[in-house]
Amino acid sequence: MILDYLERIVANLPYGEGFKFVDRLLEVDEESVVGIYTFRSDAYFYQHHFKDEPITPGVLLTECMAQIGLACLGSHLVEGSQKGVAFTENHIRFLKTVPPNTTVIVSAKKEYFRFNKLKVIVQMLDEHEDKVAEGWMSGIMLAQKEE
Repeated sequence: MILDYLERIVANLPYGEGFKFVDRLLEVDEESVVGIYTFRSDAYFYQHHFKDEPITPGVLLTECMAQIGLACLGSHLVEGSQKGVAFTENHIRFLKTVPPNTTVIVSAKKEYFRFNKLKVIVQMLDEHEDKVAEGWMSGIMLAQKEE
């Protein structure tokens, strides 16, 4: 039952398959979330970033952390009544690069959630549990329009 709920959160994210950076949630509760994503070598951006030695762009690492840490946790906190999240600010420190075919583990802890604004402390590890990035980010939960 909990697995169905976690899968439903990911399935309901407002991103198309070409821009969804969440493969699976491992856990979510009122205070935190943990999820994983694999940056596959056939992704379009590796052809150009960088041509001879591809690495994952930092903006996409940040997006992955935001989708897991803000969008997924936010969806859980507002019990699915959200349309999405408007990313408002962040401070992320990058510690190492992420080559193609790397699975990352993102964990986020809620710092606060009030007036539909969520702020989380977030970190990303690679599959060897080496820290890739850490910092904080915040966003505003966008409510569904009533019909």
